[in-house]
Amino acid sequence: MPIAGTSIALNTTEGQDKITVTEKVTSPYFSTGVTELLGARITTQSLAADNRIYYQGISDVSSSTTPEFHVAYGNNNGKGGNSDSDNVKSPTEVIYKQWASLLLPPTEVTGGFFISQNKSLASAPSNAANSGIDNDIYVLVGRRANMKDRLNKKNWSIVLSGSGGSHVNLAHNILHLTDDSVNDTAVASPVGDRYNIVSGSDGTVQAEATDRTIGFYYPDIGTMIFSATELSASIPGEASATNTAVVSFNSASNRGFGAPSLEDNNYENALRFINCLNTTDGTTGKLKFRDEEDQVSAQYFCRIKAGDMNFSNNPTFVSGSLNELRHTTMKGNPSTFLTAVQLYNNNGEMVAVGNLSTPLKKNFSSEATIKVKLTY
Repeated sequence: MPIAGTSIALNTTEGQDKITVTEKVTSPYFSTGVTELLGARITTQSLAADNRIYYQGISDVSSSTTPEFHVAYGNNNGKGGNSDSDNVKSPTEVIYKQWASLLLPPTEVTGGFFISQNKSLASAPSNAANSGIDNDIYVLVGRRANMKDRLNKKNWSIVLSGSGGSHVNLAHNILHLTDDSVNDTAVASPVGDRYNIVSGSDGTVQAEATDRTIGFYYPDIGTMIFSATELSASIPGEASATNTAVVSFNSASNRGFGAPSLEDNNYENALRFINCLNTTDGTTGKLKFRDEEDQVSAQYFCRIKAGDMNFSNNPTFVSGSLNELRHTTMKGNPSTFLTAVQLYNNNGEMVAVGNLSTPLKKNFSSEATIKVKLTY
């Protein structure tokens, strides 16, 4: 029932009548509502030829038109792309320098990526496959609609499989990757926190970054940068396929990361990464991810003191021409029942309303605090 004198001002200063709480909520990343995309279900998104020279889309076979991730290959010197005899910039050089300008501090952009050497460590990883700049990289980018606020750190895995190569911390030619956020603090970058991509699964690190750094993970923008040299050290593939004019999807001969040395064609090297996910047996390779969202809850404490809300403007509350209380038992210490709370902004506009599960009895002998929680 409507209550007379219900306008009770709230002190919305944080910590007074209002408390704001931010909770991190995770859910399955993939558009099909699952956390894993197994190798048997991985296919490429259908793209125009002009797009394929820059990137490839990774899709589920059940919805091949919907990309789950995009993958690109970049080369600091333009290898693996068509530079038209150095008359134009190779697409692979464009990719490399675009991501360098986005992810690296301004003082490091021209120097390029040092993933294998990992300059954020006190000393270079002991088993680094590269002794200098990483001139070629693979970039894996999440889909904005899937990742919500960011990709969840720690709770993810990538499994790649191909031909040739091994490492003391790896099982033959199968590479299990995750981040090291469980052990190490983040490194600041222009796009937020950065973690190392290392050997391991679901946040369980098998080999620390001090042993070998395979890539960098930027959860806030859903992006992973891999050293192609590090990937090739474990899964080089067939040497004869390195400079294949155009890499083919699901081709056994293109299942490896051997770096191209030519720049006279658009090699579509991004497919090498997808081929190592979509492996021959269809089960070894996989992507496993969860998204992450910040849910903000504003909790308002509506405090009703002893003298508040003890009368009603409901016509049935009174009778007669003098508007006397209808029930004599209400005189002296009337009782009302609160059934709802409405919140208004400074302009007098109602912005939220909530009904109590059961009516709350109120009189001069009682006080009450009703907590209203708004989540957005």
